[in-house]
Amino acid sequence: MTTRYHPALVALHWILALMIFMALVVGGPMMAAMESTDPQKLTGMTGHIIWGMTIGVLILLRLITRFVTKKPAKADTGKAVLNTAAGLTHWAMYALVAGMVLSGLVMAYNADLFAITLGGSGAPLPADLTVYPARVAHGVIANVLTALLVLHVVGWAFHQFILRDRLISRMWFGKRQAAPKTEAGQQTLEA
Repeated sequence: MTTRYHPALVALHWILALMIFMALVVGGPMMAAMESTDPQKLTGMTGHIIWGMTIGVLILLRLITRFVTKKPAKADTGKAVLNTAAGLTHWAMYALVAGMVLSGLVMAYNADLFAITLGGSGAPLPADLTVYPARVAHGVIANVLTALLVLHVVGWAFHQFILRDRLISRMWFGKRQAAPKTEAGQQTLEA
């Protein structure tokens, strides 16, 4: 065991956090508000597709890095229900990000957005993307993912301000050390 996550995992965490925040808060709502005939929507859609595919590649790299590097002991709130909920929330976020990427790719394929945005076909954007089931799924997943991200931040605040266990330090840069052991020889959870 170690006291911190691997620096590559830390970097991917924070890069993805920013990218997902931007995609959910800025990218999606801004484009939904624009008319398909607005020339800026084509530019925005092109960027959103590239951004989403980049998130897909980075989340895959993050999962691989998570499995091949040493990790700190699991965080313990002292409540089994909260510990289980935290673990499920983390894995659900991975699944939802993957779902966002996949539904976006399916929508782009079905609506011929790759040819329109990246291929320069000159065809107009579809008037209404919500006719595609993948677009509807994309929106639902975005809402669920947003709710889980808020829950994730609430969990961080609980650890930071209620438990005061400095859990955030594990997902930040710094020297990685072997976790200290208790008298029974078990490694402890420390910042």
